[in-house]
Amino acid sequence: MSVGPVSTQFYTFERPFELESGDRLDGVAIAYETYGTLNPEANNAILVFHALTGSQHAAGVNPHVPGVEPLWTSDCEQGWWDAFIGPGKALDTDRYFVICANYLGSCYGSTGPHSINPKTGTSYGSSFPPVTAWDVVQSQIILLDALGIDCLHAVVGGSLGGMLALLLATRAPQRVNNVISMATGMQTTVLHRILNFEQAVAIRNDSDFKQGDYYDIHRPKVGLALARMISHKTFVSLEVLENRATREIMPQDLRSKNYPLSHPIESYMLHQGQKFADRFDANSYLCVMDMWQHFDLGDLGPELFSGCNHQTYLVFSVDSDVCFYPEEQLAIVQALKNSSIAVKYITVHSDKGHDSFLLEPELFTPYIQFVLNGN
Repeated sequence: MSVGPVSTQFYTFERPFELESGDRLDGVAIAYETYGTLNPEANNAILVFHALTGSQHAAGVNPHVPGVEPLWTSDCEQGWWDAFIGPGKALDTDRYFVICANYLGSCYGSTGPHSINPKTGTSYGSSFPPVTAWDVVQSQIILLDALGIDCLHAVVGGSLGGMLALLLATRAPQRVNNVISMATGMQTTVLHRILNFEQAVAIRNDSDFKQGDYYDIHRPKVGLALARMISHKTFVSLEVLENRATREIMPQDLRSKNYPLSHPIESYMLHQGQKFADRFDANSYLCVMDMWQHFDLGDLGPELFSGCNHQTYLVFSVDSDVCFYPEEQLAIVQALKNSSIAVKYITVHSDKGHDSFLLEPELFTPYIQFVLNGN
């Protein structure tokens, strides 16, 4: 059963938000959605961190988010984790109060480069300051405070969202009891750095990028589409990618006419790039990728989980994942065991690759429910 129609809410900070860089932002707004009901004790809340290009819209149907047009395309209307959130699902909204917030710096309603700078009356564009992973986590802790939540029943995240879940759990351990990480790691790998760098170059070399000040002209869709094509091959297995490709060459667009497409897989990748360029902002993509490039969980030694003895961890690997390889999750598990922290480690066998945690609830749900129910 789905949670049904939902709407995005906005929380505006009461005072300027101090960033790790020393910069500060006035009038910060965080876009978020909630599902289920917060109990009187405020101890049934679950915070979900979305992946790199996700949004606050994790479940149900939301046809419109104010101020996000034209990025809120039809692809955004269905909650990105709808199969996992709702009555009787992995995150059971009959029992839990589920929160998902759009990252600071992203483009689906939270303050980001596309937002209006109150000091200038125009979009921040290139003047938007760098945002760290801890800035994102802190901004969501402020939201939790506003909702009256001192300690989460659980924090959940996959991919980049899993890294943020670990960051909250280790740097603010008193704020959460259960930690569920899926297809993620403790640090930015060489592979991630290379892929993110390639994508940043693709976007910045687009003639429409204008050093990030393009909001009154043309969005740099060509560079953004190319960036998506660079990353997309790590999200799904090659077998699935090939099966998804249509058997006919699609019409060419995005200045690809100088390269005649010769195979359905090329057409499929171009189509994925085009769709993404329609629904995301290039500056926000660079902002969130930069956060990933500089991700810092802190010292990965034995002190990392020193304040986490009260927590229980559930760590998922996907055996076909080529974005966050299984050895990255094994490193998390080993670090937890070295600190005598309770951890359950599950390897999901799937041909879907990294995106399995988005697509196959049946492979994850029983284990998530088991941990959330205190078993």
